[in-house]
Amino acid sequence: MSVLKSPEWVYKRLRENPDQTVIVDVRFHLTKPDEGRKTYTKSHVPRAVYIDLKEDLSRNAEVHGGRHPLQDPDRLAAKLGKIGIDRETDVIVYDDSGGMFAARFWWQLHYLGHDSVYIMDGGLSNWIKSGYAMTAEVPRPIQREFKPALRENELLDAGDVLKRIGRKSSILIDARDPSRYTGENEPLDHRAGHIPGAKNFFWKGNLTESGLWKSKEQLRQHYAVLDPDSEIVVYCGSGVSACPNVLGLKEAGFENVKLYAGSWSDWISYPDHPISTGTEDDT
Repeated sequence: MSVLKSPEWVYKRLRENPDQTVIVDVRFHLTKPDEGRKTYTKSHVPRAVYIDLKEDLSRNAEVHGGRHPLQDPDRLAAKLGKIGIDRETDVIVYDDSGGMFAARFWWQLHYLGHDSVYIMDGGLSNWIKSGYAMTAEVPRPIQREFKPALRENELLDAGDVLKRIGRKSSILIDARDPSRYTGENEPLDHRAGHIPGAKNFFWKGNLTESGLWKSKEQLRQHYAVLDPDSEIVVYCGSGVSACPNVLGLKEAGFENVKLYAGSWSDWISYPDHPISTGTEDDT
């Protein structure tokens, strides 16, 4: 079953099962960290609670770990409990950035052991386009206890990735814009290029021209050059835009998909790590 759901499905679920469903707004702007919370305060989907990429889903950046290192699991679990989420709660998440931040939230809950997290396809703009109401009212959720059960085998660090360079059974996927992958343009990090051997699948390739997610069949075609029996390791700049590719791969039927959460910003924090530029294949 797909985790991608229409606004109609979301509206129906919120009406039919309100006590067991939590909807989460994760709108965020990388260059304006406070903008997402401000827009949530002005208007959001009724009953939606807000989760902040920087404050809630990430811990403070250090020398290593990248720009958006994953939040401590116990701390995130405590936050989830405060907004009414345990591992039995149905969770719906949306953003207004093509699903990039929603996918990051989805992945982190999946990593913590949650199995019922859905993404509203098309985000808030699709909700509004579908004619559903908005509100500025902030809900008061009933607190629950979230007990994490980490899927540790789905997360890799820099040392794990270094061992996989050149390994035939592992495929590295770089989810960044092609110009950043090749090293022609690098607006955020102090070194340009990509991890040697990585293939480039820009995360927006998971979407149609209208901004909705591609169907399962379209995603299978999108990733058709990849061996479904291989281990797929996905990274981006800081572990955010890699998550749509993890989701897209899983929707396409790939089962052995892992996230290098520190991603490029972590990789280049180690001066001796190898770097490649230009293209390596025709993907």
